[in-house]
Amino acid sequence: MNINLPGHFILLLLLVWLTGSPVWAQGDATRRYLDAVGMVKRGQYEPAKQTLNDIIQRGGTLAPYAHYYYALATFRQRNFDASRLMLKQLMSRFSDWRKIDDAYYLYAANAMELGRYDDGLSTLQRIGDPNLGKDVAKLEQYFMSRIRDLDKLKQLNGEFPENRSVALTLIDQLQRSGGKEDLQLSDRLTNRFGVPTPASSPSATPNPTQSSSTSAQKTSPANRSGRPTRPKNTYNVALMLPFRLDAFDSDRRMLSSQYVYDLYNGMKMAQAKLYSEGIALNLLAYDVENDPNKTLELINSPAFSQTDLIVGPLYAEPNRIASAYANQNNVLLLNPIATGGDLIADQPMSFLAQPSLERQATGVAEFMQSKGEPGNKRAAVYFGESRKDSSLALLYSNELKRRKFQVVDFQKLTGSALSMAEQMMPVTTRSTASVTATGSASSPPVSLNHIFLASNNDEDGPKLLDALSHRHVSGPVVASGSAFNYFKNSASTFTRRNLYLLYPEFIDTSRPIVETFEADYLATRNTIPSIFAMEGYDMLLFFGRQLARTGGKLTSRSGFRSDTDDYLLSGFDYTEGNDNQVVPIVKYEDRRFTKIN
Repeated sequence: MNINLPGHFILLLLLVWLTGSPVWAQGDATRRYLDAVGMVKRGQYEPAKQTLNDIIQRGGTLAPYAHYYYALATFRQRNFDASRLMLKQLMSRFSDWRKIDDAYYLYAANAMELGRYDDGLSTLQRIGDPNLGKDVAKLEQYFMSRIRDLDKLKQLNGEFPENRSVALTLIDQLQRSGGKEDLQLSDRLTNRFGVPTPASSPSATPNPTQSSSTSAQKTSPANRSGRPTRPKNTYNVALMLPFRLDAFDSDRRMLSSQYVYDLYNGMKMAQAKLYSEGIALNLLAYDVENDPNKTLELINSPAFSQTDLIVGPLYAEPNRIASAYANQNNVLLLNPIATGGDLIADQPMSFLAQPSLERQATGVAEFMQSKGEPGNKRAAVYFGESRKDSSLALLYSNELKRRKFQVVDFQKLTGSALSMAEQMMPVTTRSTASVTATGSASSPPVSLNHIFLASNNDEDGPKLLDALSHRHVSGPVVASGSAFNYFKNSASTFTRRNLYLLYPEFIDTSRPIVETFEADYLATRNTIPSIFAMEGYDMLLFFGRQLARTGGKLTSRSGFRSDTDDYLLSGFDYTEGNDNQVVPIVKYEDRRFTKIN
């Protein structure tokens, strides 16, 4: 460490004092002292120390100054033990020295160079000169940033709970971990001290010779929007997700919030990938459940004003509060799993990582208009038991009607395949003939442009195919990807009819990028990545790149799409709206599933 310590002010102060003091008459001693100080400044440490040692032995008014410069010379020779001992002698013999704060500062630097961080920090606390405040902060930040031992930082935080430099360094280290206790501690510290910034995590040695006035002249003017202006080489991402730390059980793999931890772990992988591209992100995890008051408290905290991207919240009222904040402060807000178009309606800064249900309906209808039975404008729309199923089916039916299709059947189907067949409207087969247990019917086959199924039940897909066979209905089928079980269903399930799958979560596992991610994730987390981990990776990778490209300001949609193929899923496109316009449609061909649009 090669720093110019605040002691460089001592020479000037001493000269001012000497010109009005009888000691000025002691020309020889003063001359020798000034010569020694000059040698220290020129790096001639050994002859300087010899002269300073003589002055120390003689005592007098110059002795404390000689102690200090002797210690400074020894410090610059990197003999930290000897420098520290000389300063201890100085502080013991001349405890009321007018420049004792400079001795404390240099002593702390020696102690921390020796790894005695607690000694150094406690000594810095003794400094009473407010003019040294910035120098103290720089010194603390420099040495704290060198600590890579998380346990050591936690220990120091316990011993010095009010120390901001320790806290910010600890937050930075905690963000590289994903454990419950680390997330809790990071949350508490961030709410109190804010988030690490390049200024609070210096990679270069501090230079206290730069005066406070000079620094102040370089400070940017206040941001009129209320958000601090800072260099955009590091971006802060606030994860407002229901981690449910209070209910966390480390012995249970499958917990109600496991998908949140999977999202988070995927984002951690993306954070590392972005760092390799020169994009630095701080991931700041906040445990946000369905509590509007806590959400308000969080977004109004000083730390939150430094946020560049918000992920979440997942609950309606907290999301409304966060969206209002995002609009007011021009901060991107991303919902990682929702598909409701109402979340982005009239919300210019709110985005969906997924295609909305409206977007899915439009995308499938456009696709099937060209892939359906030629010359046939009749279609049937079916759906499962969930609210999302019925919502998508209704949106799809309306989209078909807008495109001049005739929706001949619109039904919720439940139960067995035979039960589903019986629930289908007679118009589907142009007959009221009953369906027998063997599947025969008295009516002739009927052809439709296509049949659509919206369902999140992985048993509904195969049962619908059987029901259509019972009713002698032909035509392509397009169904939610979640309506099938890809581990249980045989290949014939996907080949016996012309079947298309609406599959926003589709991942082509044969791609090298996917294989590499799975291997890295397994090595890092000791488990196979879930779909949420992969989605977390993709969304942070994309939006992190967009932050770097735009500086966090969405001024044009022309480039707001993924232009590389290194995403695990199907990529992103926001050129026409705030939901993802990529609507993957998949087909089973050549013994594998392939995205065909």
